[in-house]
Amino acid sequence: MSGTPAAARVCVLAAVLGAIGCTLPAYGPGAPVPWGTAALLAALGLGCELAGRRSLAGGTGPVAAGSFLPVLLAAAFLLPPAAAALVAVPGSLAGRVEQPPYAARRSWRTAQLALTCAAASWAYAALGGPATLGGEGAAPDLPRALPAACAAAAAFSLVLTALDGVILAAAERRPVHRSARELLPRALGPHLVHALAGLMTALLWRSPYGPPSALLVLLPMYLSCRVFAQYHREQAAHRATIRALVHAVDIKDTYTRGHSERVGRASVLIARELGMDERRVEGLRFAGILHDIGKLGVPTRVLRKDGPLTPEERRIMELHPEYGHEIVRGIGFLDEARDAILHHHERLDGSGYPYGLSGARIPEFARVVAVADAFDAMTSTRSYRRARPVSAALAELRRCAGSQFDPRMVGALDRALDRHGWSAADTAVTADEPFAPYGPAEPYGPAGPHGVVGGPRREPGAVPAARSSQGGRPSPGTRPSQGSKPSPGVKPSPGRRR
Repeated sequence: MSGTPAAARVCVLAAVLGAIGCTLPAYGPGAPVPWGTAALLAALGLGCELAGRRSLAGGTGPVAAGSFLPVLLAAAFLLPPAAAALVAVPGSLAGRVEQPPYAARRSWRTAQLALTCAAASWAYAALGGPATLGGEGAAPDLPRALPAACAAAAAFSLVLTALDGVILAAAERRPVHRSARELLPRALGPHLVHALAGLMTALLWRSPYGPPSALLVLLPMYLSCRVFAQYHREQAAHRATIRALVHAVDIKDTYTRGHSERVGRASVLIARELGMDERRVEGLRFAGILHDIGKLGVPTRVLRKDGPLTPEERRIMELHPEYGHEIVRGIGFLDEARDAILHHHERLDGSGYPYGLSGARIPEFARVVAVADAFDAMTSTRSYRRARPVSAALAELRRCAGSQFDPRMVGALDRALDRHGWSAADTAVTADEPFAPYGPAEPYGPAGPHGVVGGPRREPGAVPAARSSQGGRPSPGTRPSQGSKPSPGVKPSPGRRR
């Protein structure tokens, strides 16, 4: 724990002591603890955690420690609080810890889940939940059990979120209210689902069929959790791929830093205004972010040249869409985004490149990205001019609609900006994107307690002076002086970088 902040160490120690205190009543003389049930549930939780180390297809598993919560909530329904806290301990200690400090993270996770299980059990017992489960000849009372189970899920979420907020505040100086506001809404829904699965497990456990019947609920639930976690692991890998590619372009052509993220954001605004489904919206975001990835194939001397481009250099620059398409050809999840990367410099009148497509022959994604790209080029500061106001950029897009741009895409951007506005400073930086899935994987640090990035985010700042694919050069033979302006229209003149 040498690398752990002192305040975080205090929080970990306090949580461990609190968890130990919660379990002490189980050891008292005459304590009403069904040790057989507790041992079976603890073994089941431990088995789930050990199985979670392996993925369905082999390799490292996607299920984070403590993420299979129905077993823990079933323990909260079947056992008194002290015993429910004990059930969480073996699985938490055996679960995978991916980042140092390993001892601190493992201790925190174990204490955190023990405390939350105890809190859920207390809430369930306070509403008379144990009496509704039936057993010993009594029939279960499901209508009365549901409110108690929901209260237990709420207590589980509240305690878990509060502990997360405290450790994030101690380790990263993150405001507790901010953590609660971000984490609690995402926790309540999944915990309610887990609580219902745990309730069905508890009802079957108390039924004449006994504990083996509980597997009828737990096995399919466990498999679905693993598939869901695997899906989010793949999504995280996709985002990591995008980050790596964008950073490579930023390193090679520093003037375009931030441009890709803004084009991605503008593309999303257009897509949502057009009513596209979320899968296509995400694809368009990737398309916008990666539209200039082909610049990796353009010689650095051309990208960073201070003067106007020669005709030969301009021909080299115009190859970047094809380079980009070749770079991403093997990335299957990009799907339609590959067409946008290849064709985002085509024009509606057929005078664009690389293939001179016109009208509806230009893929829809490419028509969206073309508008988003031009809009950001005009509203960002360039080496030869200051940024245009949003209203002026929209007016220019409308003027070129029908010849260069699809009027439908221009209108969608116009409506979206009326509704949402535009601020380049609040564009999310791809490298700092949060990871979406819920699951108490890591207690603090770079991977937060709910799978959310908890490390420091890059603060939004002024948009750097940048040139984009839609205009980073003056026209041939003209060296820009301070305050010089580009020629009218969005289409760059032959010497401008595209």
